[in-house]
Amino acid sequence: MSEKQKTYFEIAVEKGYSRRDFMKFSAMIAAMLGLESSAIGKVAKALETKTRLPVIWLHGQECTCCSESFIRSSHPLVADIILDKISLDYTETLMAPAGYQAEKSLTDTMEKYKGKYILAVEGSIPVNNEGVYCCIGGKTFENIVTEVADGAKAVIAWGNCASAGCVQAARPNPTGATPIYKMIKGKPIINAQGCPPIADIMAGILVYILTFDALPELDRLGRPKSFYSKRVHDTCYRRPNYDAGLFVESFDDENAKQGYCLYKMGCRGPVTYNACGVTQWNNGVSFPIRSGHPCLGCSEANFWDNGPFYRHLTNIPGFGIESTADKVGLGLGIATGVGLVAHAISTNIRKRQLIKKKECNPEMDKTNES
Repeated sequence: MSEKQKTYFEIAVEKGYSRRDFMKFSAMIAAMLGLESSAIGKVAKALETKTRLPVIWLHGQECTCCSESFIRSSHPLVADIILDKISLDYTETLMAPAGYQAEKSLTDTMEKYKGKYILAVEGSIPVNNEGVYCCIGGKTFENIVTEVADGAKAVIAWGNCASAGCVQAARPNPTGATPIYKMIKGKPIINAQGCPPIADIMAGILVYILTFDALPELDRLGRPKSFYSKRVHDTCYRRPNYDAGLFVESFDDENAKQGYCLYKMGCRGPVTYNACGVTQWNNGVSFPIRSGHPCLGCSEANFWDNGPFYRHLTNIPGFGIESTADKVGLGLGIATGVGLVAHAISTNIRKRQLIKKKECNPEMDKTNES
């Protein structure tokens, strides 16, 4: 007789978490997903009553930074409950078995949970020269992904390598590195973009699927809108300096010490959609811009080929229909000067009008005096 599977809540209790901790986690996930407060109860109930989602996590052409990001999630319950249970299915990086035992874990999961498991793919798929650039157990990664995806409920392309090809697909792309959505057809695909993506995004996606038995709403690039609906620029704490035309001119200048906008240093925040400025990393401690480095746009397609990282964009939206940040400071200065001159002229005109009225009507002085 097979052992009865435990729910997420039962696992949490076993690991020493209180009901209060569990509800805080449910509230955090619901908030990150942009759900209404009334949905917290639905999330909690799903985690309390449903058993874990079986997950197969494959690794192709990548550096493992996505896994590194995930295991360092800001909330301990993500690692202790979601990641801990994931590692019991199949993932080359984190699972205990090796060799034939590892292959058996993969085939057993595919057979036992056919049509129910989630396939998470980290890394791009090389297709040139029959895929010889990435082989596992004598099989090409292309063959493995195609086979496993066939029985999956949904596919999560975890990170920019899987979502868009990333550095492996940068020109001249000798291995023919290809993102998942170009290889897998007929399956729902979620692109969790970033290099690496924020750890809590993966937890949020899994909890959403578990709670609603559906995929979260996606944008035009297949990314969950709850995490990728706003530009990094819109939630950046340096945004007021951008609006004021205050920019860092070099990494070691006084403006950098003052925390001015990094646009001129190549920051892609104005054209990059991600939750970096809100969620951040390491329990909300920091993100690249807070550390003094411009955004590279790693959650956008082809970001490696979008020009030198430290050359600023020529055109960005804002200040009317379209403007360039190089002209913002000058424009604001001119506007301020024009405003002062206009104010002075209008003040003088009012004074002249008042003097003329007094000259035409001497009784005004007496009225004002009384």
